Amino acid sequence: MEKREKLYEGKAKIIYSTDDPRYIIQHFKDDATAFDGKKKGFIKGKGVVNSTLSALLFDYLSKAGIKTHFVRKTGEDEILTLKLNMFPIEVIVRNIAAGSLAKRLGYSEGKELSRPVVEFYYKSDELGDPMLLPDHIFEMGLASPEELAEMREIALEVNQLLKKLFEQCNLILVDFKLEFGRDNGNIVLGDEISPDTCRLWDVESGEKMDKDRFRRDLGRVEEAYQEVLRRVEKVLKQTM
Repeated sequence: MEKREKLYEGKAKIIYSTDDPRYIIQHFKDDATAFDGKKKGFIKGKGVVNSTLSALLFDYLSKAGIKTHFVRKTGEDEILTLKLNMFPIEVIVRNIAAGSLAKRLGYSEGKELSRPVVEFYYKSDELGDPMLLPDHIFEMGLASPEELAEMREIALEVNQLLKKLFEQCNLILVDFKLEFGRDNGNIVLGDEISPDTCRLWDVESGEKMDKDRFRRDLGRVEEAYQEVLRRVEKVLKQTM
């Protein structure tokens, strides 16, 4: 598959066209941002880790019956994917109170929720990615009630699959972000799954193994990302 012109550059990835209009190549950057781009930095090797981990996790989910955009890895920091018509919606699934949810509910960080909480956010840098209620989404025409219900159902199924896998890696899946798109009438999981988009805590120590290390200046960011990849690779190799 031939990589062609750059279509789009975001905070974490660069999207390239290919010689087949059905597919794109996603290049994962080492750049890091937080707080709606207000904090910027560089995490050495992040692109390689996140592209490799996304490839592994998308493959794991695909084998479990989840439709994903992943096709194959094309480079150490690149993957080939379907070109989706993306919904401008971030779907957040939360299992444990942390970050903005802990602040909104007045919960202490680490409080286990009675059931997974699903939230929706508008992908808009200009507006600061605000939280949306379903009625907001329907008013703005971002998705139909049927599409939103399907995204929610898939997100909860992905949550169960990822929790099971990460538990085997001695990691707690605190919360995570998903993005979806349309492909020939089907709703398909896209974007990435990585320490950039998941909160992951070590089971024994409670140590944060994700982007919060960058957000909160905890240090050892590169080592945490590498450790998550090492554990996932080890578990998936054992289950093959």
